[in-house]
Amino acid sequence: MSQAAPGLPKPATTLEDLLDREAIRDCLHRYCRGIDRMDEACLRSVYWPDATDRHGPYQGSATGFVEWALDKLKDAARGVHVLSNILIDLRGDVAGVESYFHALQADRDEHGQPRETMLLGRYVDRFEKRQGEWRIAQRTVVYDWIRQQPMSADSDSQRFGVRQPNGARQPQDALYTMLAGL
Repeated sequence: MSQAAPGLPKPATTLEDLLDREAIRDCLHRYCRGIDRMDEACLRSVYWPDATDRHGPYQGSATGFVEWALDKLKDAARGVHVLSNILIDLRGDVAGVESYFHALQADRDEHGQPRETMLLGRYVDRFEKRQGEWRIAQRTVVYDWIRQQPMSADSDSQRFGVRQPNGARQPQDALYTMLAGL
């Protein structure tokens, strides 16, 4: 059995380790769906009720973060979050997790003009397994890059043309239509 270098997560050694890691990854991906589709139930499902979140200007309870984020993003046209480089350091029923994110958001600047914001950074999470379920107990968002630029005021039909359907918020997104038919 190989040993991890100091400061690095240990490799999975059991089937339970692999299942735990997959459950953590699934939770991270639910966060992306929840925030991008403005799916409140999905977003709340990633945090324990007593969790905390330090997310840019927001610092407080995860419950408060969900409410803050849904309000802040309600007028944003769209958003896309992509995760990569997920490192999971399992330590029994707790885990330290670092995930790189790339987020694109269409919003408006301080003058009300359409703007594209690109954020790159890392979610530094403490996960806890309670009653067999993994969720975030503590999140700190570390920002490594930002770029903001004006965006065309074109409508989606002008911008996307024949590339349909376009991403939408829950329940209008094609994902929810598909899931309703299962």
